[in-house]
Amino acid sequence: MTDAPLVDPGFDTEDDDFDEIVEKPDAELPEHRYMDRELSWLAFNNRVLELAEDPSLPLLERANFLAIFASNLDEFFMVRVAGLKRRIATGLALPTNIGTAPMKVLSNISDLAHTLQARHAEVWNEDVKPALSAEGIDFVRWDELDDGERAYFYDYFQSQVFPVLMPLAVDPAHPFPYISGLSLNLAIRIRNARTGREEFARLKVPPMLPRLVPVPAKPDAPESIRFLALEDLIAENLDDLFPGMEILDHHAFRLTRNEDVTIEEDESENLIQALEAELLRRRFGPPIRLEITEDMDDVTLDLLVRELDISEQEVYRLPSPLDLRSLFGMGRIDRPELKYTPHLPVTPLAFQPADADSKHARADVFAAIRKGDVLVHHPYESFATSVQAFLEQAARDPHVLAIKQTLYRTSGDSPIVQALIDAAEAGKQVLALVEVKARFDEANNIEWARKLEKAGVHVVYGLVGLKTHCKLALVIREEKGLLRHYTHVGTGNYNPKTSRIYEDFGLFTCDPEVGRDVTRLFNELSGYAIEKKFKRLLVAPLHLRKGLLRLIERERRNALAGKPARVRIKVNSMVDEQIIDALYRASIAGVHVDVWVRGICSLRVDLPGVSDNIRVRSVLGRYLEHARIFAFANGGDEEVYIGSADMMHRNLDRRVEALIRVVKPAHIAELGAFFDLAMDDSSATWHLGAEGVWTRHHVDAEGRALADVQDRTMATIQRRRRPRATR
Repeated sequence: MTDAPLVDPGFDTEDDDFDEIVEKPDAELPEHRYMDRELSWLAFNNRVLELAEDPSLPLLERANFLAIFASNLDEFFMVRVAGLKRRIATGLALPTNIGTAPMKVLSNISDLAHTLQARHAEVWNEDVKPALSAEGIDFVRWDELDDGERAYFYDYFQSQVFPVLMPLAVDPAHPFPYISGLSLNLAIRIRNARTGREEFARLKVPPMLPRLVPVPAKPDAPESIRFLALEDLIAENLDDLFPGMEILDHHAFRLTRNEDVTIEEDESENLIQALEAELLRRRFGPPIRLEITEDMDDVTLDLLVRELDISEQEVYRLPSPLDLRSLFGMGRIDRPELKYTPHLPVTPLAFQPADADSKHARADVFAAIRKGDVLVHHPYESFATSVQAFLEQAARDPHVLAIKQTLYRTSGDSPIVQALIDAAEAGKQVLALVEVKARFDEANNIEWARKLEKAGVHVVYGLVGLKTHCKLALVIREEKGLLRHYTHVGTGNYNPKTSRIYEDFGLFTCDPEVGRDVTRLFNELSGYAIEKKFKRLLVAPLHLRKGLLRLIERERRNALAGKPARVRIKVNSMVDEQIIDALYRASIAGVHVDVWVRGICSLRVDLPGVSDNIRVRSVLGRYLEHARIFAFANGGDEEVYIGSADMMHRNLDRRVEALIRVVKPAHIAELGAFFDLAMDDSSATWHLGAEGVWTRHHVDAEGRALADVQDRTMATIQRRRRPRATR
């Protein structure tokens, strides 16, 4: 195979005119050309909420979307809002696409977040909860239980709950207690029967106990399912916790803290020790949101606001129950008619065993890859019989000499981690590049990184100042006295659990150019800084941004020259100003630009004469759209990449990312067809419109449901079967 150039040979990659274009944007681009990124993120979570509101979706799935909304919003406050407040407090400049004046930004966020949280609570209390009740799934209050059920719960409370409760009084001898982030608490006002003095106490609802406690089934309704909220059970038994005291009032509340980890890395410092110290500091981050039940009295609220040093804008008064993340547990209810129809991932066609009728047949993954590049699409195609099988076969194959892999988010009990351990114990050279700074997975990553080290795996933690976010696995195998490189480059994490719900692509290849590229990249990641250019890879932080800008600029020039010109980008977030400006300039020149984005989008489509040729779509559903695709018409010889990078500053400037060029015509066609489906007006998607407003298009003019992109993709891939061997 000949070298695959970074860009078209006829395009001068060192063209001074190009540098002028990307570094000094055209004066014709309007000043207010970016949507506020934080409000755009809230618009994304609004799309999640729209799924919860959709009566055509299965009920338990709607409950799950309510839980996803709650979890998303928690992270938004812990990271995005916390980061904004930190920048404002320290006088740091806000990004260009943040929007207006700093304090106005926080005010806008607060207004929209209050509206969304109120709507979220209403969808649960007024819609989904009653609908579940009609299906025999009830959430009951204490006063709805009969005497026998109350006796059962009193025994449950005494044996399972009471021993782990820790009431904390607030008085001159007991200062106001520390309230941990995202904990559910009861604020209790009591009166001392002896002195007549009113006191305050805080009681944390134990997070290790089931939040929704099952109510024993009634003999006359054995199929019914009922739950009592744990905080309600505790509240009804407060007398046992405060004997001799009069319980005056009690209310639930929940605090969100700044949990964004910021590590100032130094060449001489131990990264693990620094991260562990920062994780301890995270627990004590300043409060940024206080959620209270709508019936909380002013005396209790004033105490919380004063002691937590929180503003009125940061208080969210909501109907109970608080923290609907508890609805994630609803997925364990055995009511298949209230869920999506189960989908069993298929084994990718290239990895299907020749003897498909045999129960124990297992394909030779290396032999399949030698026949040509293999593109896999999760979760429609199985992670277990592709990526996992690739690494497990490598671990037990005596001809494999070395395995090198990046790990961003996985788990200690993962078969991926176990395969690396097995390989090391079998005497192979194994390198695991572990990103311990993966947000909210830091502690887990440290734990299983040490487990790998104990097994003899060479564990490295990447480069100072950069997160390693690329998804790479490399296997070195001896074949007939020569070494062959087998490589996997993916868009998603090496995590078997999330692979069942995250939509991602991965490319397997034994192309020696890719092998050399990835070998050099691993050597640089485990040794020194990344400086080299690559053949089939675009790598951040040094070359990816400029490579993509040149590819977009080539489309602009092709359009001006009358050649076929189109840009298609599928990402989680579209935020980077240079990339957005390049897309605007391409649109002005007549390039058709299609952007498929899951979350934040600072790109606007309502700029006359600038964004006329830009369409933006979003797809949400049973799977989380996670793959990144970059496709360029290239004058008729399409150039396509997949990889790990979103269009955000952190991905392009502060992370190690990798895109791989897809070269097999069938794979380019498959990715193109997938994109066609999402951009087709007959598919159910959200369309970005004026002022950053997203409109859901899921039914036609006659009210008939439009095609579901994920269902259609699932059906297409399910039809792939290896032809039966003739006997």
